[in-house]
Amino acid sequence: MRLWIAEKPKVAAAIAGELASRPVREAGFLRAGDDLVTWCYGHLLEPAPPEAYDPALARWSLESLPILPDAWQLLPRDGAKDQLAVLEQLLPQAGEIIHAGDPDAEGQLLVDEVLEHFRADAPVRRLWLSANDSDSIRAAIARLRPNGEFSGLRESARARQRADWLIGMNLSRAFTLHARRAGADVLLSVGRVQTPTLALVVARDRAIEAFRAEPYFLLSVEVEHAQGRFRARWKAREGMPGLDGAGRLVDRELAARLAAAASGVPGRISLASLEPKRPGPPALFNLTTLTAKASAVHGHGAGDTLAALQALYDAGHLTYPRTDSSHLPESQHGDAARILAAIGTTLPALAGAVGEADLDRKSAAYDDAKVTAHHAIVPTRKAAAAGAWSRIERDLYDLVARSFVAQFHPDHEFLAATVELELAGETWRATGRTVTVPGWRAVVGEEPADEEKPAGDEEPPQALPPVAVGDPVRSLEAQAAQKKTKPPTRFTEGTLQKAMAEIHKYVDDPDDKRVLREGDGIGTVATRAAIIGELKRKGFLELHGKQIVSTTLGRGAIDSLPEEVKSARLTALWGRELAAIERGESDPAHFLGGQVLLVVDQVAAVASGAAAAPAATLFAGPECPRCGEGRLRRIRRKDQSGYFWGCSRWREGCKATFDDQDGKPAIAGEASSTARSVAPRTTTARGAAKPRKTTVRKGR
Repeated sequence: MRLWIAEKPKVAAAIAGELASRPVREAGFLRAGDDLVTWCYGHLLEPAPPEAYDPALARWSLESLPILPDAWQLLPRDGAKDQLAVLEQLLPQAGEIIHAGDPDAEGQLLVDEVLEHFRADAPVRRLWLSANDSDSIRAAIARLRPNGEFSGLRESARARQRADWLIGMNLSRAFTLHARRAGADVLLSVGRVQTPTLALVVARDRAIEAFRAEPYFLLSVEVEHAQGRFRARWKAREGMPGLDGAGRLVDRELAARLAAAASGVPGRISLASLEPKRPGPPALFNLTTLTAKASAVHGHGAGDTLAALQALYDAGHLTYPRTDSSHLPESQHGDAARILAAIGTTLPALAGAVGEADLDRKSAAYDDAKVTAHHAIVPTRKAAAAGAWSRIERDLYDLVARSFVAQFHPDHEFLAATVELELAGETWRATGRTVTVPGWRAVVGEEPADEEKPAGDEEPPQALPPVAVGDPVRSLEAQAAQKKTKPPTRFTEGTLQKAMAEIHKYVDDPDDKRVLREGDGIGTVATRAAIIGELKRKGFLELHGKQIVSTTLGRGAIDSLPEEVKSARLTALWGRELAAIERGESDPAHFLGGQVLLVVDQVAAVASGAAAAPAATLFAGPECPRCGEGRLRRIRRKDQSGYFWGCSRWREGCKATFDDQDGKPAIAGEASSTARSVAPRTTTARGAAKPRKTTVRKGR
């Protein structure tokens, strides 16, 4: 008997459907003729917490750090025990096992670790499956490979998992205890992805607050030509006086002179360019680009977007949402007619565009070489009554459906015109476009404003009249409009996920930049929304409308951590070594040894007093008016309904709490006193001794 183990139930069902015409569903698996097909739910096992190695480690103390497991343990995830029991029952019956995890490092690890957990001894072959359509599944089944060929993927994922544990468990404890020893009652959670993400927001917020608007001048003039009027803008000469570093005109007197000289004077056309353009349809959506589009167009947050996409996927109307690919397998092109029919039924407003679709067109979206572990997010063949969906579900299905329909419409064609003219010895420039074939643009509409770019000085769209070099023109009144430079924009949940994916743009070192670009940034499409949500839950970030803003606690956390911990450079360094492990060119033990050294050094710095003092912003609250010793902290309520303020000395017995009023504690009428008898905190000076290493062994 062959036992197939997929990563998800839907993939298992698709495989079973190719192995037998009518698979029989049983408890936790499918029977497909002589084959059994079962599944995981992502990782069924997870690294054990410190207290699983030694119950004493449930208590946080610097003396117990660093915690370095000798023999790593895995425990069942919450809700995974039933499916693990199914696997434990089926594995001994298997004459051969087919590993059908997703085609990436995590997909390799999550099935392999189950096989190791139950000491499965049957031979294992690997199904490498990037899409779940019939043609792709049949082709993958025909080319099963020995699972041992993929051991590098497994070891790379396992090394990353263990390194994340070492960093998170040890440094979160170390820096939290460091802050508490100084009197700040906070939890400083440290993570390789979480901490650089928070640092991105803190840096952006501070850049905005430090920004000082500077005036500059934008010169424009309306021009008369025999074939019509158009507007042109002054073009600065490189290196001329009166410009700032960005080439903006900042000299008020010069601006006035140039405008006066260009008003009501004759000139001539010095350049006339008319270039035909015909861009093909835009890329299909992956999770990052769809989250950003949903935020820009509809204002939906990342967490809500992922939840709605998951609901549409579970109901069978969209394909798998946690994908980083914008392409489809070429084998799926033949399925387009049925998908388009489902779109037309689900969204009657698109029925016309569906009817005009050219099924013979095969856009660049169909490319086997660019499909990763999963393909782009597209509608399925299952139609629905969209009126029964929530607003966000309708919005998301509409965006995805339009991007798919656009692939079967003509290119968007237009004429891009550029005109330069000479007026009073200065060059003025005009651009315009004339649409000749709307094509796919009629389906998806115009692009929304880029949320990452402040509203600026983009030229308004205009259609230029036909002109030729040498044609005479005459200017009307030129204007010198005073503008002010604009600060960077705050992150939204959509643009923050995009920044995480494009973290290389925020790194200076060329080698680190390259590795981060090749590695798709920090986090994954499947985890970025959850990481942002966790930062909000912990009070490091909060939403102001659509904007994400760092809190006082979040800034204090970043200011309290060393550069080695909060920089994305750590991910770049990991990326190099993990890629080498994946190729079989590096030893995972060597990589983990480097992370142990990092942890040991950081813990030693905290224990010896060499670590920087916790940031003052961690102590930003006012003095507690009840005990007179603690500081008040702003705390999110458990039901997420708002905030309240509590004393930092609650462990010592001060139970003072106050309502939150516009970000401040409501303490009117409270006098600073020691009305409550609270035992004073005793402080013990610590020496500079290196912390005791806690090596935890399996079974202790």
